[in-house]
Amino acid sequence: MTSLHSLLIEAAARHLPPSGAALRLLDVGGKAGTVLAALRDDLEILPVGKPGGWSVSADTADAVVAYDVPPDVALLRTALDALRPGGRLIVISPTGEPRDLYVRLLEGAGYTRILVENAIECPSPVGVLMRGEKPHTEERTVDRVRQVAARDEMPRPGRYVYILVNQLPNKPAWMLQPDERLEWGAVAVSGDDETVLLAFSSLPKAVAFMQPAVLNKRIEGVNKIAKYRWDVVHGWPNPVMLNPTDDILETNAVVLLPVDPASAEIPDE
Repeated sequence: MTSLHSLLIEAAARHLPPSGAALRLLDVGGKAGTVLAALRDDLEILPVGKPGGWSVSADTADAVVAYDVPPDVALLRTALDALRPGGRLIVISPTGEPRDLYVRLLEGAGYTRILVENAIECPSPVGVLMRGEKPHTEERTVDRVRQVAARDEMPRPGRYVYILVNQLPNKPAWMLQPDERLEWGAVAVSGDDETVLLAFSSLPKAVAFMQPAVLNKRIEGVNKIAKYRWDVVHGWPNPVMLNPTDDILETNAVVLLPVDPASAEIPDE
């Protein structure tokens, strides 16, 4: 496998959507799965052949990745049927250049949030990346988040969890001065005899919990959702509650536990 091939697949990986504890991905032609699996261990990759012959239920895939596969009508329609609302089709062509034609093809097939651009720069532009989303069935953002969160009923040990964080100072790492240091406090609840960290098995679940809690001023100061490996969080001294319901905030005091930013994973898009 060439380094160029790997770089192009890595470009596709940066456009994968948020998902549950595992991201369900269809690999058209089986050309991208090996590289993607090496990049992320939360992927459930299913190789599929030519469009029309997929044994995939409708509305079940988080993403469809097609490397060096023409974005013809059959692919666009078959992928749209397989994707869940908000799921993404990502097509990578190792040759060619971005064209308005690709935008029109995706629009005509029913995709939204369309992106067509050069796949990579190394240093000259190489290849084309095409991305489109299956339209959501919910109008409000909070309802869309809950829709995705509901797909992930059981947390999966050994994968990632997401925690709500107050970061000080509230600015990206590249803006820090030499004498500044990031400090993270993770949202936890304190009961009579212990303090319990709140964690979520998917990014949508974390957002679905956080949004109403912030609006109702039950938690304040959260400016980041951090992604950690489950085995890292499980090794911390405080007990962990996975996927709590919002009534936990009605009967317990919210506190911030110091956590190490350096042991977090690189954030998703």
